[in-house]
Amino acid sequence: MSRIFLFALLIKSVVLNAQNCQTVVQITNEQHTPIAYSTIVIDQNKKYYADKEGKVYFENLAVGEHSLSIQQLGGSQESISFTNDCSGNIIKLEVQTSIHNLNSLVVTGTKTYRTQLDNPVLVGVTDQKNLDNAQACNLGEGLKFQPGLRVETNCQTCNYSQVRINGLSGNYSQILINGRPIFSPLTGLYGLDQIPTNMIDRIEVVKGGGSSLYGSSAIGGTINVITKQAKKTQGNANYFFQSINGQANDHNINFNTDIVHPGKPLGISIYGAHRNRDWYDDNGDNFSEISHIKTSAIGLNSYYKPGKNQKIEGNFSFSDEYRFGGEMIDQPAYLALQSEERRHKVWMGGLDYQLNFNDNKSSVIAYSAFQYTGRTHYTGIYPDDSIDIVQHEAAPPYGTSEVSTINMGAQINYSLDSFPLGQNVITVGAEYIQDVVYDEIKSYNYLIDQTTENYGLFVQSDWRLGEHFNFLGGVRMDKHSLLQQLQWNPRAALIIKLREFTRIRLNLGTGFRAPQAFDTDLHIAFAGGGISRVQLAQDLRQESSISYSASFSTDNVNEKRALGFTIDGFYTRIQDAFYLKPIGADQFGEIFLKSNGPGASVYGVSIEGRLDWSDKIDFKSGITLQKSLFDEAIEYIPNAPMGREFARTPESYGFASLDYYISNPWSVHLNYNYTGTMLVPHFAGAPNQTIDEIVNSEVFHTLDIKLQHKITIGESNYKLKLYSGIKNIFNAYQSNFDIGKNRDSNFIYGPALPRTYFVGLKLSFK
Repeated sequence: MSRIFLFALLIKSVVLNAQNCQTVVQITNEQHTPIAYSTIVIDQNKKYYADKEGKVYFENLAVGEHSLSIQQLGGSQESISFTNDCSGNIIKLEVQTSIHNLNSLVVTGTKTYRTQLDNPVLVGVTDQKNLDNAQACNLGEGLKFQPGLRVETNCQTCNYSQVRINGLSGNYSQILINGRPIFSPLTGLYGLDQIPTNMIDRIEVVKGGGSSLYGSSAIGGTINVITKQAKKTQGNANYFFQSINGQANDHNINFNTDIVHPGKPLGISIYGAHRNRDWYDDNGDNFSEISHIKTSAIGLNSYYKPGKNQKIEGNFSFSDEYRFGGEMIDQPAYLALQSEERRHKVWMGGLDYQLNFNDNKSSVIAYSAFQYTGRTHYTGIYPDDSIDIVQHEAAPPYGTSEVSTINMGAQINYSLDSFPLGQNVITVGAEYIQDVVYDEIKSYNYLIDQTTENYGLFVQSDWRLGEHFNFLGGVRMDKHSLLQQLQWNPRAALIIKLREFTRIRLNLGTGFRAPQAFDTDLHIAFAGGGISRVQLAQDLRQESSISYSASFSTDNVNEKRALGFTIDGFYTRIQDAFYLKPIGADQFGEIFLKSNGPGASVYGVSIEGRLDWSDKIDFKSGITLQKSLFDEAIEYIPNAPMGREFARTPESYGFASLDYYISNPWSVHLNYNYTGTMLVPHFAGAPNQTIDEIVNSEVFHTLDIKLQHKITIGESNYKLKLYSGIKNIFNAYQSNFDIGKNRDSNFIYGPALPRTYFVGLKLSFK
């Protein structure tokens, strides 16, 4: 009997293995949303295209194991296996979402995961592929390729930088790390350089008031830096060398290692980076325009799934940065004619716990995060008088800084599936944020010692009204320790889905900035032959804002290409705007008072176009046209003409990027940036500058190129990338830098680098 049974099983197996049938496979993302128009290659043989529902139909497909290579439209490629059993059921295959795909997942606009296409809030995304193609070394270099964003260098000596959103200065932007507001005021000065790009998975940007979600300082917008998380076991090591105009060397080395448990309940991503950049002198006066930097960073991001509906995530990083700018001598900083020396040690981390329920449609999230920065620093000018020299060498103006940020909170996302006219996801949360800022230079009688606390409560309704409308409404209440009254900040957004890939979005957001120390207050600059410092006015009040935006976006999509554009109009009104008022000088130099000025308005339009053509071409371009005006004329420099226009804010700026995959191993990448003219204050003091004035800067166009070749080593899982290129091919760079020790170090504008050559290699394995 047993032999007959075994024989029957054998016959059935043979019949099944000989059987062919029609099979339907559906490609979805992590949230089970279909991914449309992917290119599918089955068993390394025949090519298919998924339809708008992510479905692929295979005729006469044999029973058994098959492999698929899935190329998302304009996005990443992934290999996956499945078993065809001829059951007639749709086989659903889940892949990691590509950021270029129109249905990629974003979290910043709503604090919940939504697809980019159907999100009521317009969210821009830069992913690791963009950063790699642009040969960006750090976060700051990677923020140049979205409409409305512009990164600028603000000091000729120490090269601190900031990112402007829709023309508003950097301290109007809330920078998040993994969704948490732990980018401290001091990190706002130098943090864009201290986060290496190999640490970043993607960057999500929301423009306009965001205080209804993230608290103080999100008036201009929100930038969410999401660090890498392990998706599969793999790793890489990368080295590249840059030559800055043939005069200064820049060595970069980094690595990434991802380890995932076979059952995927546990994963860890470890990354490290080291950079050593020489200083660079552009005008031959032996004072640097680009500072010497030596940075090391290491970190990890991990997750553990104790159950099917639970997830614990933790991340930690440490960076050690040394920078020195000014007179280029091999001596202690205080013996240089003029110099800035900085040493930063930055610790950063976070821990999240998420519990899903209600058939994974609802969740509870508890989180905590921190950042601590310790800094020793020197900013000084070597005196001319012999008595002053003795005093200077006896007590050189070294300073210390300790700045920390703590964030803790919890939120509940509850899905009401039977809500009137559709589904509603209600989000309720509470969080606590503490900032401690201590910065002292005893020789200058300079001290900022400030602790602020903020308690916030927020509620949000994400109401999906049928197939064509989605209304998002919310409000956040904040109690800030420097403000007597509660801060109420509502927000509303509406998306109208006209066609499959055509959307209209209407947004209203409000925000506030408390009268606390911000990044620019911690920067000691050289101006007028001395040291300039910032003080906070005693009666400083909070700023408040209201932002409006309206956008129209459409894409024409088929199985081979996506062609589309977005036009986004914005208007932000600011009351009691902060500005720096010159109030005179002491024996050390200029003093500015941070005061409340008149109201201000910022308005304009951003236009973005994009083209993804099969797996050959990925093109994206955008331009922003805007005006930024105070209600009344203000004084930037004594005795200089007063004006209403924001300083350092061009009325037009834009970008373009083209990735062309010539053949399987070869690709070429072009990146272009445009910056229009702007007003720049310029203090006298240097030999080449005898008067205080407001200067109209020149227009800049920069073009970068990168050529890359991929090599597969034998039939192994090792791949080698060889690449080289030029940044700022035409050497568009500021031509009128100040000279000497009494230069105005804030008189710097234009591109961060002159012409720079680079070459490198990257070894990957999986």
